[in-house]
Amino acid sequence: MLTLIIFLILLIFILLGVPIAVSMSLTAIIIVIYLGDFSILPMLAQRMYASTTSFTLLAIPFFILAGNLMNTGGVTRRIFNFAKALVGFIPGGLGHVNVVGNIIFSGMSGSAIADAVGLGQIQMKAMIDNGYDRKFSAALTSAASTIGPIIPPSIPFVLYGALADVSVSRLFLAGFIPGFMMGLALMIAVFIISVIRKYPKEKFSGFKIYFKELFFSFFDAFLSLLTPMLIIGGILSGKFTPTEASVAATLYALFLGFLYREIKISDLPKIFWNTIIQTVKLMFIIAAAGFLGWLLIHQSLPDKMILALTTISADKNIIILFIIIIVLILGFFIEGNAIFLITIPLFMPIVHKFSIDPVQFGVIMTLGIMIGNLTPPVGMCLFAVSSISKVSVNDIVSEIWPYLLGITIVWLLVAYIPDISLVLPNLLYGTGGQ
Repeated sequence: MLTLIIFLILLIFILLGVPIAVSMSLTAIIIVIYLGDFSILPMLAQRMYASTTSFTLLAIPFFILAGNLMNTGGVTRRIFNFAKALVGFIPGGLGHVNVVGNIIFSGMSGSAIADAVGLGQIQMKAMIDNGYDRKFSAALTSAASTIGPIIPPSIPFVLYGALADVSVSRLFLAGFIPGFMMGLALMIAVFIISVIRKYPKEKFSGFKIYFKELFFSFFDAFLSLLTPMLIIGGILSGKFTPTEASVAATLYALFLGFLYREIKISDLPKIFWNTIIQTVKLMFIIAAAGFLGWLLIHQSLPDKMILALTTISADKNIIILFIIIIVLILGFFIEGNAIFLITIPLFMPIVHKFSIDPVQFGVIMTLGIMIGNLTPPVGMCLFAVSSISKVSVNDIVSEIWPYLLGITIVWLLVAYIPDISLVLPNLLYGTGGQ
């Protein structure tokens, strides 16, 4: 009953337009007053502070900064040109370029919003200029941007790793195959829609010209394409931790911006300020969720939820389905990172109770919040793309269902076939690790 009261109060605040961090803080305070145990209140400041001091979380502002530097420094444009040369000749050419570009850029930024706003602006303009419907272009850009947090590096994986005490390196590896599956699902949808609507494709002028264009675009983007190798290669070789990798990615993005002569010293204050604003917003949510999550544990709500679920079913597959439904419903109303912060304290005891691999569960949760990013009324990617495309959220939603279907199929496959997400981390690190 108390769990239901907490989520109802939180939902009311969110629907009233109260910022999510304030909503969580007020919900926690109201519950403390409702319980009448005012001795808990002094823990508010302590838990808010403690929840933001993890070394792992230090990666978040640096990955945000790296994404902002790449969007300003010419990296995204070069990636787009390379993707265009690679797959532009397929029916629905620039639609496939959109997806492939996001797959490549996802190995650099770790943020769906960074992908949507940065690479998305270039892709949207190119698609519309070449005769693609504006709503189709906006919907695809929104959907493709969600690949970013699945293929490493990934800000949600960093956050989940810190909250659930799971190896971020294993999580990064676990995202590779699901991320490419998402890309394939989106490209299949793009192909079918493009054939039906007779969307244009880039003219194929023969293999000689194709390989020539591919070579020159690859050469131009070569240093940018080294970024994922720097990040993931450094982590897997043991040269640096994921947190240190975020710093290396930032320094490399800054180097490329100066090398390409697309970032000036005068641009840095604005880039840094935007990064600070984005980081503070996220850290405020993490801090507020720290106290709410502690309160849930203090009231033994995870144990009560486990008891309730085991009463319904002892089948692990049924439990996973219940969790998927909960995350899907929450995704309609709550921003993705907040879902992590609210539910992880509740879900992790269930994960251990039913012997669900916590690395696999991290991928399941991240895919779930990516779907939440594409569903109204709180779909962050929808709003980001709507702001740069001048297409209403309603119009984007009317076009996004084929892509949502594809991503949902991948989500269910990852949930019920553990090897999809676990084969790579188990191959490199062995089984049984977290």
